[in-house]
Formats: sequence, structure tokens, C-alpha cells
Amino acid sequence: MNPLEQQLHYPFGETLPARGRTLEVAPGVLWLRMELPFALNHINLWLIDDELDTAHGRQRGWTVVDCGIASDTTRDAWEVLFASAQELLGGRPVLRVLVTHCHPDHVGLADWLCQLWNAPLWMTAGEYAFARMMSAGLPGADGSAMFPHFRRHGLTDPEMENRIQERKSYYTRLVPTVPVAYHRLQEGIPLQTGNFRWQVITGFGHSPEHASLYCSERNVLISGDMLLPRISTNVSVFAIEPEANPVAQYLDSLCKYESLPDDVLILPSHGKPFRGLYTRIQQLRDHHAERLEEVRQACREPQSACDIVPVMFRRPLDAHQLTFAIGEALAHLHYLWFAGELERSTGSDGVIRFVMRSR
Repeated sequence: MNPLEQQLHYPFGETLPARGRTLEVAPGVLWLRMELPFALNHINLWLIDDELDTAHGRQRGWTVVDCGIASDTTRDAWEVLFASAQELLGGRPVLRVLVTHCHPDHVGLADWLCQLWNAPLWMTAGEYAFARMMSAGLPGADGSAMFPHFRRHGLTDPEMENRIQERKSYYTRLVPTVPVAYHRLQEGIPLQTGNFRWQVITGFGHSPEHASLYCSERNVLISGDMLLPRISTNVSVFAIEPEANPVAQYLDSLCKYESLPDDVLILPSHGKPFRGLYTRIQQLRDHHAERLEEVRQACREPQSACDIVPVMFRRPLDAHQLTFAIGEALAHLHYLWFAGELERSTGSDGVIRFVMRSR
């Protein structure tokens, strides 16, 4: 554990669910863990005991929360689980598929699961729209849109650009299809699962309209990517919204969780379930304050987003990590630019640079 993690409480210690198995973390809430082929090598998925009116009458079953990427490894892990459904799931079916947000590790296999179980998809409107748009590879949302965006912000290394070029089908490969219809999750409208009610909390900055779920009766928060125990949530400026201010949006969104109990059991998408909500919120605020101060110091001289990457990320980055690092560096520059602390200009080389505003 790093020093920040040591300030949090992990009620399950080092215990993790085995591949294709579940671990109950709260009454009627099961934890699954799927592999990812990235530096971030896993995602946590959840099953909630549920009861719905169906074409076959009132039926007990499960709501799946997040799905994993579309890969043979992930499909195999789901099939191992379903093969043991009598033992692990009480023989009950999947009744609906709920996705917290549009990123591939969360929505990738949603269409497959929905078709397998004839179950509806539930998402917020913003996340569903982006998932459909990116999976379809529409202009501006397709992989090729990132290259002009990165060049404008200082990416000039031909070798790295070629390696990033190989990732232009990243989203469509991991999310080949998205269901053609969905049920809308919306803040202020609770989600009922059986006898329990979940508050929908939307968050911004990491994705368009991220949904977290809080159940007061169980004192459980399914936080998705908005609250992670070990790493900070990525907040990036992407080509499709080139003048976004996601750091401000993310920090504003953290305020929404302050009304929840400090001892709520937080079920994150990455890392282990933990307690210590207020501590983690303050850690994340401190993290961004430190990064912003680093950017201020660097911008005593004009800096592009790519110039800022080694200031914020002091380790070697592969092409996958670099795309997020450039986006996050730009997000911190934008925070200070929108706050009026930085000036922005475009050089004769077409690169956008930021510098501290003269007083």
C-alpha cells in the first residue's frame, strides 16, 4: 500500500474473487473481477439481487453493473460464472444490464450480455449517446480525430505518433456494438432493485454523465470510476470537446458525495472495496491541487500539453498511457486557463502553448 491507501480501510483485506466466481460484499451485492490487457489490469463488476416485472411475470434475478471489454477472455469469464449459476447465482437470470459510463471496460460486452439474457440496458443519456457515437466511429469521435488534436498540443515525435496511430480502432475493437435501445438512468430518479432503492449520483469530468449508485439501507456506494482508492480518476480533454474543463467538473462532482456517510462501503471499478469516503475525497482534492501547482510553476515559460506530460508523469509511458497523459495535462492547463491564470496562444508551428498571465 502507498501512504494514501494506508489512510483508508479495506474490510476484505487482500481477498479477491477468483476468476468466474463471486464474493458477497453486502446483502444481495456480489463482486466479480475481470482481467484487462492494460497497465490497469482489472475491472470490478457487480451483481445486485433484483426483482422485476417481465413478460413471464414477476421474476427474481440479477442486475449486472458494468460488463468488461469485448474480448474472448472476458466472455469466457462470464460464461464460467453462468455455468455455475445454480451455485453462485441461485439459478436466477440476469434481468438487466446497467452501465456506469461509456468507457470500453465498462460497456464493451453490454450488447452481448443484453442479447444473451434478453435483458434491457440501463445508462444515463449522456453515456449512452457517447457509447453509440464512438462505437459507430462517427467523424470527430473516431480514432483518427485524436491525431490533429495531439499535434495541436505538441506531439511531434513521429515514432510515438505511429504507435498511437495503431490505436485508432481502440474503441471500436473493444466496443464493437452497443444495444440499439436503452432505459434512462437519471439523477433524482431512484433505481429500485427488489426491496432496495438506489440513489443515482451523476458525475462529470471523467466521462459525459457518469452514474454512481448509493443505497442507504445497505450503506453501499457503487462508485464506478469517480472514486478509486489507489489511483486518481483520469480527467482528460479529448478531440471531440477540445475546450472542455474536466478538472473543474470533476472537483465539483466530488461535492455530491459529501452528503453520504463517511463509513459508506465504496465499491470502486478498480482496486478493492474500501471505507473512508471523506479522507479519499480530500486526498483527491489535494492531488489535483498539487498537480495544478506543478503546472503553474512550469508555465512561467510557454508550455504545450506535451511539455507538461513529464512534469505530471515522471515515469515512462507507453502509447496507451500517453494518450491519457496528454489529455490530463491539457485538462490541468485548461483549468488554469479558464480561471484566468494562464494565457493561451498558437505558435507559427501550429502548436498551442500556455503561459502565466502577466500581472
